[in-house]
Amino acid sequence: MPRRTCVPAGPVTLILLLCRMICALEVPLDPKLLEDLVQPPTITQQSPKDFIIDPRENIIIQCEAKGKPPPSFSWTRNGTHFDIDKDPLVSMKAGSGTLIINIMSDGKAESYEGVYQCTARNERGAAVSNNIVVRPSRSPLWTKEKLEPITLRNGQSLVLPCRPPVGLPPPIIFWMDNSFQRLPQSERVSQGLNGDLYFSNVLPEDSREDYICYARFNHTQTIQQKQPISVRVISAKSSRERPPTFLTPEGNASNKEELRGNVLSLECIAEGLPTPIIYWIKEDGTLPANRTFYRNFKKTLQITHVSEADSGSYQCIAKNTLGAIHHTIAVTVRAAPYWIMAPQNLVLSPGEDGTLICRANGDPKPRISWLTNGVPIEIAPDDPSRKIDGDTIIFSNVQERSSAVYQCNASNEYGYLLANAFVNVLAEPPRILTSANTLYQVIANRPALLDCAFFGSPLPTIEWFKGAKGSALREDIYVLHDNGTLEIPVAQKDSTGTYTCVARNKLGMAKNEVRLEVKDPTRIIKQPEYAVVQRGSTVSFECRVKHDHTLIPTVMWRKDNNELPSDERFTVDKDHLVVTDVRDHDGGTYTCVANTTLDNVSASAVLTVVAPTPTPAPIYDVPNPPFDLELTNQQDKSVQLSWTPGDDNNSPITKFIVEYEDAMHEAGLWHHQAEVSGTQTTAELKLSPYVSYSFRVMAVNNIGRSLPSEASEQYLTKAAEPDKNPTAVEGLGSEPDNLVITWKPLNGFESNGPGLQYKVSWRQKDGDDEWTSVVVANVSKYIVSGTPTFVPYLVKVQALNDVGFAPEPAVVLGHSGEDLPMVAPGNVRVNVVNSTLAEVHWDPVPLKSIRGHLQGYRIYYWKAQSLSKRNRRHIEKKILTFQGSKTHGMVPGLEPFSHYSLNVRVVNGKGEGPASPDRGFHTPEGVPSAPSSLKIINPTLDSLTLEWDPPSHPNGILTEYTLKFQPINSTHELGPLVDLKIPANKTRWTLKNLNYSTRYKFYLYAQTSAGSGSQITEEAVTTVDEAGILLPDVGAGKAMASRQVDIATQGWFIGLMCAVALLILILLIVCFIRRNKGGKYPVKEKEDAHADPEIQPMKEDDGTFGEYRSLESDAEDHKPLKKGSRTPSDRTVKKEDSDDSLVDYGEGVNGQFNEDGSFIGQYSGKKEKEPAEGNESSEAPSPVNAMNSFV
Repeated sequence: MPRRTCVPAGPVTLILLLCRMICALEVPLDPKLLEDLVQPPTITQQSPKDFIIDPRENIIIQCEAKGKPPPSFSWTRNGTHFDIDKDPLVSMKAGSGTLIINIMSDGKAESYEGVYQCTARNERGAAVSNNIVVRPSRSPLWTKEKLEPITLRNGQSLVLPCRPPVGLPPPIIFWMDNSFQRLPQSERVSQGLNGDLYFSNVLPEDSREDYICYARFNHTQTIQQKQPISVRVISAKSSRERPPTFLTPEGNASNKEELRGNVLSLECIAEGLPTPIIYWIKEDGTLPANRTFYRNFKKTLQITHVSEADSGSYQCIAKNTLGAIHHTIAVTVRAAPYWIMAPQNLVLSPGEDGTLICRANGDPKPRISWLTNGVPIEIAPDDPSRKIDGDTIIFSNVQERSSAVYQCNASNEYGYLLANAFVNVLAEPPRILTSANTLYQVIANRPALLDCAFFGSPLPTIEWFKGAKGSALREDIYVLHDNGTLEIPVAQKDSTGTYTCVARNKLGMAKNEVRLEVKDPTRIIKQPEYAVVQRGSTVSFECRVKHDHTLIPTVMWRKDNNELPSDERFTVDKDHLVVTDVRDHDGGTYTCVANTTLDNVSASAVLTVVAPTPTPAPIYDVPNPPFDLELTNQQDKSVQLSWTPGDDNNSPITKFIVEYEDAMHEAGLWHHQAEVSGTQTTAELKLSPYVSYSFRVMAVNNIGRSLPSEASEQYLTKAAEPDKNPTAVEGLGSEPDNLVITWKPLNGFESNGPGLQYKVSWRQKDGDDEWTSVVVANVSKYIVSGTPTFVPYLVKVQALNDVGFAPEPAVVLGHSGEDLPMVAPGNVRVNVVNSTLAEVHWDPVPLKSIRGHLQGYRIYYWKAQSLSKRNRRHIEKKILTFQGSKTHGMVPGLEPFSHYSLNVRVVNGKGEGPASPDRGFHTPEGVPSAPSSLKIINPTLDSLTLEWDPPSHPNGILTEYTLKFQPINSTHELGPLVDLKIPANKTRWTLKNLNYSTRYKFYLYAQTSAGSGSQITEEAVTTVDEAGILLPDVGAGKAMASRQVDIATQGWFIGLMCAVALLILILLIVCFIRRNKGGKYPVKEKEDAHADPEIQPMKEDDGTFGEYRSLESDAEDHKPLKKGSRTPSDRTVKKEDSDDSLVDYGEGVNGQFNEDGSFIGQYSGKKEKEPAEGNESSEAPSPVNAMNSFV
């Protein structure tokens, strides 16, 4: 609140007198005042003291200042004058001191490192900026180092060092894996403030080969990566538990310094087993509640906005079940200089006194030094009006030559503060800045504030008068504020009148009149009352308002502090709210609110809805139509209509609707005329001239609307001049040399008489020409030819008929026709944001050159060439439109690593102007698209060859391909993932030493320097083991042979089995007959003599079938199967499980086929003396075994 001065009664005149030694005169920011007021320079904008720049962009060092006359600017660099005229890359922005160093064309940022200072100077003094230290940001690469794998036992502690390169500003550190996923952190594993990764104790799941430390340099938007660190944790049977010890900091105590206002970060990380928990305390006090935060699982304590009171000893305690240790950190808070009282500008008049005070604090205590106009005050020209007393400059009896800009510098070892404050000696007569004849309106018995903003030097005194010839205010009911405002704490009706504010100093006097009107308060003289009504009945609330006759109130109703329901059962007239057919949910609080522009009042009542007493259910229906319509009191523009209501059919009539028919202009069409309350049976109707009226009435109740009544007799009103003019008047040119005036014509009902015509008038807005007029009929458009291009015109259209003219029409502003713009946007600049987005800036086209309504700007852009594809292609131009007067826009959807061109055009209502010169730019590399195709060829037992096509959109220069693959077993479980890096010039790669008859899934993606692109996937299977003897692996349980054919369903096999059975049956019969005869079977003797294994169905020595052996039995030291057995019943390979396999049985098929696919192997076993192909093949892993190798 501003300070208030109470003026007591008595002969003393009301004045405002400010102490000049304490409160300097402020210069109001009034534009008209500042135009001719001399003022020393003031720095308004400058770059930060520590200015880190992007070496890839132009250097812009800001320095803006104001003053009268406008100041000139100069710069120093490293303490010496910086001559910008001698450096072609350096320029100064027009009208300011901002430096622009164009290193984008031919320069290096490092060449412009240094300390810069700007000086703004005019005839009243010189203001200086801070010392701006300009340094380019740096994001150096990680030094190459060979990192040995780390092997340690389960439970040991571990620290993975990061040691990022020193950048400017320092980088942000984080740890991720090869897949760019952040490594999970916990109380056991966490990252320290120095970037190292600490393990309180390691677990076997910590084993991995891709612990990677990343450093992100935000200023240049780059990320550097350290070489991956491999960690292998050896599982131990039991890990020995141990009490905590600190990994950081070392020892039992340490020291920490922090600057006032910064964030204090204290860290303690401990190792031990079990994982220690960290606690924090302050030894000589408590931690500040609202500024203390715990980070990194309470291993880091942060205190924001630290001050000297936060100095002291902080203790961190690490505890687990085996013990606890603590570490004490002694914190000292120092302070760079900060202001206690910064010097303020002084505006003094000749002969006055004043002071500049510069007080700052810090730790250590800052040293105060003064400069005048940028020069140390010790060597500056002497001024007898000033005296220096430490942090204060005392001015006495100043003269105009005492005007200067003073700089106060407060510095210690942690920084400095620099403030400019001018002393401006002015001799200015009083000026009153408040608008003349301002009207103030207030409600009686409330405060009134009358403004009188002023300026002058010396500081004027203020007097207030009431009335044209009244004396200075002498009553004690007034309060005068420092800014000249007069306050009437309790305004009464007799406070109304004219008040005059007078400002005086020794150079002159100024005055201003304002008017105060005190209005009667708004009151509710009849408030709504509490009501209890039965469901289905009608309730009415009354709210009668009394108000000041000069104010127009608005009355609205609210239910339970919300708007009334949108329901036709609720009706509001001037003083009443009526609710018909009341329902249970209508109960609540109803509030009447009366508003004026100055005040508002409200009153409320509660409605309670109760159940009605049981009565026979009446029959409800819409009302019967009214009848007996009669016209009385017939006037030229009004008539009274009366009627008799029909039966309401047990639902009260809520309103009557009156409609009319114009038999002369629109016969047969009925229009809404009026609505009246259901309690009225007459209506006073306003009529239009020259209309043949007929009326009808409908009654409305809660059920609905009745049928219309019979039409009344016709009534023809007299003709009259039109009482309205055409609407939607516009003046727009269709050609550069015309003006098309259009309007919405009146209809026959609005013509008010015969002979309707229109008087069209126009003249140039900025000229002195008289109105040109023409009278037209039966049209809604008129074209004025021969006009200059895009000139503002005043247009009006007046209706007239045979009786006379309509009232004077409103004047509409239009423009003659537009022409194409003449000038292209200039200074088009392109800033490439990323690989797919660019920002375009341009200077606006002068309005006079647009020659029309500015619609916006259009950017035409096209890809001239892809930097990764040298072939030319059809150039497709694209267009972006930016509405209005925007001078910049974003161009999205660009293709990475391409050369683009663009131009900008201004657009008006006529079309586009000329294009700006084409501006070319390059988009940086992006990640590539997925390879165009991937196919697998030449599958063998243990190898596959992959062929692919490069990405259709490389979006840069491909650096390499990454191929990842993993086997898939029969239950679709994935095996271990193998990662390969392939040179970018390869599009074919052969993988060897794969598992036999195994399905693999492959992932392939390309990389550029921007990163990895999308991947393409494919699956393939190595070929089936040709041995043809495949048995399920006993230990696999889940694995099954793939691609087997059930030979038991083959025709040749069934035939062969039938022949063998028949032969055995014949042999058994012969043997039976021979045995019965007691003789030897000759063939048997022959067999005994020769023992041909080709016809021996079984070996007698080991009890197995011929050469039939399962692959699994080979793998299990060739253990024989029991006689007559093939595969165990629990391991039988079912056809439906692999009905596309060539080997349905695990034994007895050699798997040899002719070129036409026919089977040529023997079903019987081979001779033992010959090498068994089945045995040889069985040495290689079957598809089942290959799957079991990773299940």
